[in-house]
Amino acid sequence: MKLGIVGLPNVGKSTLFNAITNAGAESANYPFCTIEPNVGMVSVPDERMDFLAEMYSPKKFTPAVIEFVDIAGLVKGASKGEGLGNKFLDNIRATDAIVHVVRCFDDENVIHVDGSTDPRRDIETIDLELIMSDAEMVTRRIDRLSKVAKSGNKGAMHELDVFKQLLEHLNDGKSARSFDCDKEDMAIVRGADLLTLKPIIYAANMDEDGVADYENNAYYQTVKEIAAGEDAQVLPICARIEEELAALDDEEKAMFLEELGMTESGLDRMIKTSYALLGLISFLTAGPDEVRAWTIKKGTKAPQAAGKIHSDFERGFIRAEIVAFDDLKACGTMTAAKEKGLVRSEGKEYVMHDGDVTLFRFNV
Repeated sequence: MKLGIVGLPNVGKSTLFNAITNAGAESANYPFCTIEPNVGMVSVPDERMDFLAEMYSPKKFTPAVIEFVDIAGLVKGASKGEGLGNKFLDNIRATDAIVHVVRCFDDENVIHVDGSTDPRRDIETIDLELIMSDAEMVTRRIDRLSKVAKSGNKGAMHELDVFKQLLEHLNDGKSARSFDCDKEDMAIVRGADLLTLKPIIYAANMDEDGVADYENNAYYQTVKEIAAGEDAQVLPICARIEEELAALDDEEKAMFLEELGMTESGLDRMIKTSYALLGLISFLTAGPDEVRAWTIKKGTKAPQAAGKIHSDFERGFIRAEIVAFDDLKACGTMTAAKEKGLVRSEGKEYVMHDGDVTLFRFNV
């Protein structure tokens, strides 16, 4: 999974990126400090993996990972090349979802490109640039389809009609996410790789006082209202706190979170939110050689899950031997789980569940 972190300059993007990836991206109080996109890989925290590692003492431990891409601050006119422009819109296009960092704090020492804190205005600025970039892509698609449609190709004629309607929708300042059409037409739209179709998490970046009582933070409430209107997720976060947490060991981190009245870090909450937003789950494989988490879409059937490990596993799938993680943990060992009849043999139609501890049987 790849998440692109976007926002206006000086909203806390690179500070947040540094904190969650501990990658040391440059962060400074002036626009365009980030020029090339910084990329960091983050292991997905999973207590189930820790338990299985204790059980098997494996030679290899491989958690699921998320790739974060810190993309330079966008400004008005980016879709037309202003600031550092189109190059960064292309970087966003390569991601699965967008983390839009929105400034929800006042600080006269941190320059705001528009001179004041206004989450609604800031979100609209970024949205408009993404919409305009999409409109340009759709216009090019219409030009290509028009040539094919002239030959009487009915498929091209239908696609042309869909994209003309979509262009009108985008030109009204609306995102592709809110384009109302049936499933077949949406499948056509999805083939255009549009920025405003990507799922969004709004990271409402507050100062320490603001995040401590975020439900009463007016800026946060504005972001929450916008997110609710477009089925996006909103995450209250303090990039500075995350930065401090990143420098602590596990014990110190737990104590610091307790002092702040928090049960988990912003990173942990962001990962959970990302999985929920993209409809992802993890199944687990475990043994003395390796304990590993595999990320799949909800609704994936056993053979396709096996294919995540190796194409031969899917091609020669026979069955999957599965025990729910909670059942395995309660029993203490795989042997005990088998004795209690909790290890099931599932066939090709079995739909995988989050936390399934799985052994695939195959023959090629």
